[in-house]
Amino acid sequence: MKLTAAVAQTASVLLDTPATVERALALMAQAAAQGAQLIVFPEAYLGGYPKGADFHIYLGARTPQGRAEYKLYFEAAVTVDGPEIALLAQAAAQHRMFVVLGIIERDGGTLYCTVVYLGPEGQVLGKHRKLMPTALERLVWGFGDGSTLKAVDTPWGKLGAVICWENYMPALRLAMYQQRVTIYCAPTADDRDTWASTMTHIALEGRCFVLSACQHLRRTQFPDAQMHNALPEAADGVLMRGGSLIIDPLGRKLAGPVFNEDALLTAELDLDLIPQAQMDFDAVGHYARPDVFSLQVNTALQPAVTLGGGA
Repeated sequence: MKLTAAVAQTASVLLDTPATVERALALMAQAAAQGAQLIVFPEAYLGGYPKGADFHIYLGARTPQGRAEYKLYFEAAVTVDGPEIALLAQAAAQHRMFVVLGIIERDGGTLYCTVVYLGPEGQVLGKHRKLMPTALERLVWGFGDGSTLKAVDTPWGKLGAVICWENYMPALRLAMYQQRVTIYCAPTADDRDTWASTMTHIALEGRCFVLSACQHLRRTQFPDAQMHNALPEAADGVLMRGGSLIIDPLGRKLAGPVFNEDALLTAELDLDLIPQAQMDFDAVGHYARPDVFSLQVNTALQPAVTLGGGA
């Protein structure tokens, strides 16, 4: 069984969610024209990954200017049941396409770095909230819980997403392998050379196809007039240089990595390669040694307050 998959390497339109939606719709149409049945967008694509923003946060202090900038960022976020996701789901149905989309999700007074899965019938199949925001991300994004770790079904097996540095969490990777994820998506903001090594390791460890999408974001697309950027001006004017790629279960690169340009990467994924790769390694099967090692995963929703009536 085979499918054509696409990875989008492009930037959000800072604080302009409708314009970012239009850009996503155009990329979906372009991918569909190239025969893609699945497309993966970068981390925080809808709502924006404001690389270099500091929201004027200091240990023990915040500022009115930082709060005002955060309010703009909060307003650019989306809800899973909102009109932006509905429009993209409608396009997924039009193109008969699965979509893995990084968003900034607004829920009450909290923002989450989330991935939503859209299906070819125009439905939201599920979502995954980033469990562990990294460094300063923790001050503007909430923490996900185990209730959103579930992969979704496709005709080609399980489709799952692990966001950016969650991919350095061994237990989380193992939880994905246990679900027999065949298409492992890694939306990210990590544009370092070392990221390709991480993705290659995961493809080999999970014996799965790995699709990683990172933004190509230039400083001119992040003007200080809209949001303060604490990063020094780079000579090439690049804030995020991409590095998106597609890797097969034996660690071979099928597309990318591509740097310093917008790109739409495509590759044909031959799912028959997975059992061949698992012949000599299956992390949650014949190579697992559960008599020595075990992992328990709490997939229960963790609400702050549970309201219920007594008998």
